[in-house]
Amino acid sequence: MTTPLKKLVLIPFVLLLAIPTLLGQQKSGAMDETIRTLFAATNFSGVAVSPDGKHVVYVENSSIYVAEPRTGAKPRRITAGDGRATHDEGAVAWSPNSKSLAFLSDAAKAGQQQLYIVSADGGSPKKLTNVKGFLAAPGWSPDGKTIALLFTENAERAAGPLVAEVAQTGVIKESVTEQRLTLVDVATGKLRQISPADMYVYEYDWSPDGKRFVTTAAHGNGDNNWYIAELYTIDAAGGEMKSIHKTPLQIANPAWSPDGKSVAFIEGLMSDEPSVGGDIFVVPASGGEARNITPGMKASASWLTWAQTGKIFFGEEVDGGSGLATVDAGSGKIETLFQTGDQINSNAWGTGVSISADGQMTAMVRQSLAHPPEVWAGPIGHWQQITAANANLKPAWGEAKSIHWSNEGFNLQGWLLYPRNFDPSKKYPMVVNVHGGPGAMARSSWPGPHNFGVALSSAGYFVFLPNPRGSFGEGEDFTRANVKDFGYGDWRDIMTGVDQALKEAPIDERRLGLTGWSYGGYMTMWGVTQTKRFAAAVAGAGIANYQSYYGENQIDQWMIPFFGASVYDDPQVYAKSSPITFIKNARTPTLVLVGDSDGECPTPQSYEFWHALKTIGTETEFVVYEHEGHSFASKEHQKDVIERARAWFDEHLKSSR
Repeated sequence: MTTPLKKLVLIPFVLLLAIPTLLGQQKSGAMDETIRTLFAATNFSGVAVSPDGKHVVYVENSSIYVAEPRTGAKPRRITAGDGRATHDEGAVAWSPNSKSLAFLSDAAKAGQQQLYIVSADGGSPKKLTNVKGFLAAPGWSPDGKTIALLFTENAERAAGPLVAEVAQTGVIKESVTEQRLTLVDVATGKLRQISPADMYVYEYDWSPDGKRFVTTAAHGNGDNNWYIAELYTIDAAGGEMKSIHKTPLQIANPAWSPDGKSVAFIEGLMSDEPSVGGDIFVVPASGGEARNITPGMKASASWLTWAQTGKIFFGEEVDGGSGLATVDAGSGKIETLFQTGDQINSNAWGTGVSISADGQMTAMVRQSLAHPPEVWAGPIGHWQQITAANANLKPAWGEAKSIHWSNEGFNLQGWLLYPRNFDPSKKYPMVVNVHGGPGAMARSSWPGPHNFGVALSSAGYFVFLPNPRGSFGEGEDFTRANVKDFGYGDWRDIMTGVDQALKEAPIDERRLGLTGWSYGGYMTMWGVTQTKRFAAAVAGAGIANYQSYYGENQIDQWMIPFFGASVYDDPQVYAKSSPITFIKNARTPTLVLVGDSDGECPTPQSYEFWHALKTIGTETEFVVYEHEGHSFASKEHQKDVIERARAWFDEHLKSSR
C-alpha cells in the first residue's frame, strides 16, 4: 500500500486532464473500454404511441422520430430546425385525433425551448410560443384546440433538486420560482397562465370534458415542497385551486377516469421527486375519502394511466425488476400482464409504457444489464424492436444474477454482477454498491456514466447491488420499514445480503469494498462506523450528520415522513442514525466525493465526514467537483469519479494479490 493520503482536492473542469498523478494507477484497457461503453449508448425518452395505435414517436438523444410499427417504414425525423443541425428537442405529445404532434425545441434560440406543433404526416412545424423560462410536459385538450404546459417564467435553471444550485450571496432568501399550469391556444398561440402565482404545479391531467384539470401542487419552493404536495382541481378558465386530497405521504401521476367522476394517483413514501413508488388510490373528483385499491400489493406502482376501456394500467417495480398490470378501480382486482426481472425499464427512475386509446398497442424502451436500450412497440408481451441505434454496443462488464435471501421476516433481493472474464477457479474482491433513495430500487438496466459501481466489474470485481428494506419492489410495508430506523434494519439487510453473496460466488471476504451515492453515500459513511468488514469505501454525496444536515439541505421536507418529526422536535432520532455519532469506530480507508453545488446532500456533510476521519487518523481523501449538483453534468467529472473509485479500490483491495 502507498502512504496514506489525507488531502482535500477541489476539481475545476479545466484541470481534470492535467492531474493524472491524482488518479492513482494507470487506466487499464478494460477500464478505458468500460468508460467508453458507459458514455456510448444512444438514449431514448418521450416514447408515445398515438391514440389510434398507428404511430410511435420517440426522442433519440435530442432528436424526435416518428415510426409506423405496423408497416415497418423507416422512422422519420421531426425537427423545428433545418434538419442539418441538432437542437434540444423533446417532450412530445399526440393530439387526440392522432394527426398532430406537440413538442418543445430550442431551434429558434439555443438554450430556450418553445412550443411547436406539426402534422404527424410531415410538413413544417408551427411555433406557438415566444417565452422566456422553462417549459415542460405539453398535453392536448380533449377537443384538440388547446395545449397545456408547465411554465416557469424567467427560470434561472431547469426544474428539480438534482441540478446544481444557484449560488447566493448577500441577504439570503428562499429561492421561489413557481411552475404554473399554462394554456396555449393552438389556432392563435395565445398563452394564459391559469394556476395561481403562489402555487407550484408538478403534474396535471385534463378532465375528459376539457373543462378542468387535476394537479399535484404545493405553495412555495418547488424543489422542497413536492414532499407535501396535495391533489388539486382547477377550472380551465383559471381561478382558485380546490384541494381534494391531502396526505402526509407523497403523491404522483394523477389521472382522470374516463367518466370524469374519479381521479387515480400513486401515494407512498418517496424520497426523491423523480422516483415514484407506492400504492394506487382513487378519490372522487369532487373530493372526499381516497381509497387504496392495491393494499398489500407486493410491488411498487411507479406510473399509471386510466385507459378509455375503464382499466387502470400501471407499471410496477417488483423483485428487482419491472412489470405491467391492470387494476379494477371498483374491486381492486389486479391482473399481471407482463413481468420480468430485467427487461422493461424506461430510465433510471422506473418503468413507463405508452398505451393506445383502445389498450391494444403499447410502446416503451426495453433494456437490461445485458442489452442496451432500444424502442419496442406492439401488443402487450408481443413487442417488436423498432430501433437499432445501439446494435453494436456490447456490455463491458460481467454477467448479472438475481440473488435472494431473507432477514427478520423480509424477503430480499439484489443483483450480483460478476467480474468480466470470470474464472470460477479464482477468488475475487467484491464491492457492495448501495442505491440512492432510499425510495428507489437497484434493477437490471443498461448503466450510464453515473453508474460508477458497475464499471468495477470490468476491473475484476464482483459488484453487489442490494435492495434492502426501504427500497421499492416489495410493497409499501417494505418501503416504510426503515422509518425512524435508518442505518439499522436496512443495514442488517445489506450485511445478510453480503453473507448470501459469499455463499453463491467465489468472493474473498477479506477484500470487501463499500460504495454508493446519495442514500448509498450515507450508507457508506454509516457502514464504516458500524463494521470493520470492509477494507475500503467510496462515499459519494453522502450524509454524515442528520442533525446538521436538516438545516443545510434544500429539501428538508422529505425528512419528516422518514424521521417522524423535525430535528428541532426530536433531535435524538436524527442523532441515532448519524454516522458522525459513531465516527470514532471508523477505521476503513474512505474516499469522499461530492459536488460543490449539491442541494440534496450539501458539500458540508462530506467536509464534516472527511474532517472527522482525518482527525481520528483514518486514511481518507476528499474530492469536491466544481459547479456540480447532486447529479453530475460534466462528462469529465463523471469519468473522474469512475477512475478515482477504481483506483481507490485497486489500491486497498488488490494489494494482497
